[in-house]
Amino acid sequence: MPAGSALRVAVVGGGPGGLYAAALLARQGHTVEVWERGAPEDTFGFGVVLSDETLGGIEQADTMVYAALGAEFVRWDDIDIVHRGRLLTSGGHGFAALGRRRLLEILHERCAGLGVRLRFRTPAPAAAVLAASYDLVVAADGVHSPTRQSGAAHFRPTLTSGHCRYIWLAADFAFDAFRFEIAETEHGVMQLHAYPYSADASTVIVEMHETVWRAAGFDLCDEAESAARCAKIFGEALRGRPLHGNRSAWTEFRTVTNERWSHGNVVLLGDAAHTAHFSIGSGTKLAVEDALALAEAVAAEPDVPAALAAYEAARRPAVASTQRAAAASMRWFEEIAGYVDQPARQFAFNLLTRSRRVTHDNLRLRDERFTRAVERDFGCPDEHTPPMFTPLKLRGLTLRNRVVVSPMDMYSAPDGDGIPGDFHLVHLGARALGGAALVMTEMVCVSPESRITPGCTGLYTAGQAAAWTRIADFVHTSAPGTALGVQLGHSGAKGSTRRMWEGMDDPLPEGNWPVAAASELPYRPGVSAVPRALTAADLASIRSDFAAAAVRAAGCGFDLLELHCAHGYLLSGFLSPLTNHRTDAYGGPLENRLRFPLEVFDAVRAVWPADRPMTVRISATDWAPGGTSAQDAVDIAAAFAAHGADAIDVSTGQVVADERPEYGRSYQTPYADRIRNALGVPVIAVGAISSWDDVNSLLLAGRADLCAVGRPHLYDPHWTLHAAADQSYEGPAAPWPAPYRAGSRKPPTGRG
Repeated sequence: MPAGSALRVAVVGGGPGGLYAAALLARQGHTVEVWERGAPEDTFGFGVVLSDETLGGIEQADTMVYAALGAEFVRWDDIDIVHRGRLLTSGGHGFAALGRRRLLEILHERCAGLGVRLRFRTPAPAAAVLAASYDLVVAADGVHSPTRQSGAAHFRPTLTSGHCRYIWLAADFAFDAFRFEIAETEHGVMQLHAYPYSADASTVIVEMHETVWRAAGFDLCDEAESAARCAKIFGEALRGRPLHGNRSAWTEFRTVTNERWSHGNVVLLGDAAHTAHFSIGSGTKLAVEDALALAEAVAAEPDVPAALAAYEAARRPAVASTQRAAAASMRWFEEIAGYVDQPARQFAFNLLTRSRRVTHDNLRLRDERFTRAVERDFGCPDEHTPPMFTPLKLRGLTLRNRVVVSPMDMYSAPDGDGIPGDFHLVHLGARALGGAALVMTEMVCVSPESRITPGCTGLYTAGQAAAWTRIADFVHTSAPGTALGVQLGHSGAKGSTRRMWEGMDDPLPEGNWPVAAASELPYRPGVSAVPRALTAADLASIRSDFAAAAVRAAGCGFDLLELHCAHGYLLSGFLSPLTNHRTDAYGGPLENRLRFPLEVFDAVRAVWPADRPMTVRISATDWAPGGTSAQDAVDIAAAFAAHGADAIDVSTGQVVADERPEYGRSYQTPYADRIRNALGVPVIAVGAISSWDDVNSLLLAGRADLCAVGRPHLYDPHWTLHAAADQSYEGPAAPWPAPYRAGSRKPPTGRG
């Protein structure tokens, strides 16, 4: 704001976020009024956890508030996890908490000292009224924000409910650490989250899946009965002491997002703008950080519109990251029943890394002793061998480490002949020399009409087989110990298109060939060619094409074969209800939709050498309403495993053009995780796995058996060898080719 220009500010909501925003704005010389419909002493919940990062921001912005908080905090470093009666402790985490009521008292005192007018027991006027009377309106009125509701047409909120129920309670003693405890009851799994917030009190949250909550009869319990029953279930953790509530009720967590956080001079803050599941931190932390950012923007910008734009630009990336982590954590607890059979230490590691914010490397820095114990349980032979450099056996094939170079379409065969050339030799050969245990080809087509583009490779002629043999021979001779896998597939409705860089999924301008699929549904309505629905005779012919390609692949010397049943290609098109509208034995319920892909799998498995493994790539979700469900994905994986698949390669999406993926770090791995822990079948995880730390974390947590890394291997063909060097690993699971050994250590930098 221009020097000397004071604003009239209205704050709606007297929670920590609203009060702290009021204090910070008042410190800048603005006139601030706060409306709070409750009494000064009213509060929900008990304790509040703040991070060191948040405290650092408070210290920089207001030393008085920081000092007052510092005098009240309870601090601890340990997380205790109780799994089937076994207590495991991980240290080095660093928490600080205090009572919510005491936090409000500190902020009340600070606001009063700065001249903020606090209107308790007073509902705020309508947002439109305030907006007309004040220069800035800060809506910190909570998850059920009336301000957001009244401006919904502009803010465009989305509220999504979780699948668990939880209740906030308190115990009259201080836990020694942040405690997670699991109770496996006759009704299902229940979990306790507890932490101290004063010398003689702790917050206790009890959470369970809604089906468990109803089966246990908690839907019929009032606050007192709920507290008594929870105290009995977790009696050992509570040392036989009671629990008590504070207007406590069973709640389903609501994730709040908004397309916009401001409208005119009205801005949303804290839970009104966004929420993040309590299992990764408090909403108070996010609200306080919002207040810090808003005050900073108001001080730095020339007017209110610019300040609100700067506030949102500064906070959105951090909030989005937090919400992604919170969503992963929330889903983990919703699906906790699938993890309780894990070994105790692996379960604990899985819990600690559930949000993907805490990783293997990070946890090793916090608590090396705990992490080393998890590594030993996993099978790391010594402290110098990272999890990713342990072997895995699939049938007669032993992979020397857990890294796979993902199948990546190159579209670089000469037009029409499908023969892999020198480009493929160099591309696959370079990655084979780069240390990964398994290098996969692109999708190799089983017939001319099964190609995606004119540049796709095939295995339907003797010339193609000879060219693939040349590549396989090079890999086995020049990169001994590296396995080469072939992925066989058929484009289905997504065929006869241009190369990716010429217009992905766009039809060819000329020279098209007819496409066929499960149903007459184009991939991009109005753009893509309408496929012909396959007849019984067509299905028999395609089965034969796959089997013939598999015979050629075996002769080429491929070590592993993957059947491509993902991404909307032909076999995927049968699996998804969005692309399979057949009314015969190959359509309708999932059992029927699986029929043809399983027939193809069986035909290939029958001719593929018995000692060589087969995997299947699936799309575990279509990212679209009405598509493949989470249970469908598990059932699809189970069916292929029952027919002899040695591992399931779990991808997602690309089945329909109007999909809406939820991108983010390792965003597809929860689907692999779910399949692995539901079925016990080995899985290959894919999807934005970009660091060796991600790979180690996924493996140790039991979320994957192999990790397929694609784009990082395009950026760096020696990604796996460099991962070994970065971790000071020099063992046989990542051997440097003899001509390259001089480069196995990073060159020195700086001036000498």
